[in-house]
Amino acid sequence: MIYLRLFYEFAKTGLFAVGGGMATIPFLYAISEKTGWFTAADIGNMIAISESTPGAMGVNMSTYVGFSVKGVLGAVIATLGLVLPSIIVILIISRMLEKFKDSKLVQKIFYGLRPASTGLIIAAGVGVATETFFGGSVIQCVERGILAVVLYFAICKWKKHPVVYIAAAAVAGIIFQL
Repeated sequence: MIYLRLFYEFAKTGLFAVGGGMATIPFLYAISEKTGWFTAADIGNMIAISESTPGAMGVNMSTYVGFSVKGVLGAVIATLGLVLPSIIVILIISRMLEKFKDSKLVQKIFYGLRPASTGLIIAAGVGVATETFFGGSVIQCVERGILAVVLYFAICKWKKHPVVYIAAAAVAGIIFQL
């Protein structure tokens, strides 16, 4: 039964998360609330791990959740649940699009998907920012805020490679945890 639930939850995510991996984050919050498989705080760890490993972020996160819930088979089922709707939709659309690519209705539909995708990505960013800056003690929130401001001004002033700032943030995070 849990395998069906994993497949179902991630199939819904794969079907409606238009716009890439960041668009799956609001769905992960919803899955977290409904199932209790992971906490909202765990989503930050999932994002960090998914961004630091090769592959698509949404696929990495579904694999992570599936593995943590039911091991290797859970990881496979959750990942299939996420990608299968996209594969089916792509196959259907590719056959139909050739026929209707000049249709005004099709062009309007694709135009309408842009704000929906943007909204999902903004919701994901707000969710991650809220958990980052307001999750934990007041001291932790202040430390994170200071780190964000310092990194922002460092990026604006020195314009180094992003890896430099990621490493600096990691070192600062370790120091704050000591």
